[in-house]
Amino acid sequence: MEHAAEQSTPDSQSKYANTAKLANRICIEIRDFAVYLVVRTIICIIQSLTPRACERLSDGLAWFFDDVLKIRQSVVDDNLKHALPDRTAEERSTIRRNMWRHLFRMICEIALAPRKIHESNWRDYVTIEGRRQLVKPFLDDRPLVAVTAHFGNFEMCGYISGLLGFPTYTIARTLDNRHLHKFLMQFRGATGQFVIPTKGTGELAQSIIKSKETLALLGDHFGGKKGCWVEFFNRPASCHKAIAVFSLANDAPLVVLYANRRERLLHFNLNCVGVFDPVIDDTISTIPDLTRWYNEHIENGVRKAPDQYWWLHRRWKDPRKKKATMKLTAKLRDAA
Repeated sequence: MEHAAEQSTPDSQSKYANTAKLANRICIEIRDFAVYLVVRTIICIIQSLTPRACERLSDGLAWFFDDVLKIRQSVVDDNLKHALPDRTAEERSTIRRNMWRHLFRMICEIALAPRKIHESNWRDYVTIEGRRQLVKPFLDDRPLVAVTAHFGNFEMCGYISGLLGFPTYTIARTLDNRHLHKFLMQFRGATGQFVIPTKGTGELAQSIIKSKETLALLGDHFGGKKGCWVEFFNRPASCHKAIAVFSLANDAPLVVLYANRRERLLHFNLNCVGVFDPVIDDTISTIPDLTRWYNEHIENGVRKAPDQYWWLHRRWKDPRKKKATMKLTAKLRDAA
């Protein structure tokens, strides 16, 4: 009895809790490293294949994930139904399958790009649309805000801009798996792209702006309940206000660009589809107006190649009450 009482003392309970936490951390570390080894093995296999073989592999995986596993199929179908109501069910099904093919080709391109695309041959792979419009704000002696989306191969935007001699500071979420995070950071930083974590970025982002550097962000992340709500593909979508604030508060030009794939793997069109300069253009002066402006440019680009957009992510999450949502939808359509 005395021995049992001794085991239940606060000190012993604390010791057991610490031991459990340590064991849990070790299990997580083993799991993360095992996942990292699997991913690295897959990357090595991809790097041993030809681009044409990677295309065939992507086609097969797209069929498996879409037709067999049916991963997030209901989410994709719902998003496509609202975004592209003029398309038939068969056309939307084709877009869904091609979206998966695009995602797997994107993974292959991330694996192959450092070995294939370099400073001396990037012109063989990249065509710049609107070259003068793109280069001018990058050369300006002012800070620059570059906005892209989960469209095309957005990872290649930073990679290509670095090859062109325009390094960027990209705000991106830190992966939970530290081994995979380090591996992805090596790719992103290969040509001069600097990545800053999403948590606590306010002061750091502002210092980057004050240093007249280029700040790159994804413009179609969910901005939360208190974000800036605009209409995106026929439904209200919340966007982070910081994107517009960085531009308007610092007289920083804002460019909308994306790298969408041409017919072949690793061949891209780098498109600069819009440039807003707060010093010159006085038609846009508020956060909602500027947020609506860059979302319209993103939407127009996606409509041209809908199979290269991430329809599987919950872009249109709306935690507000249904009645308030209906009122806002009507208001946004009137504003448009």
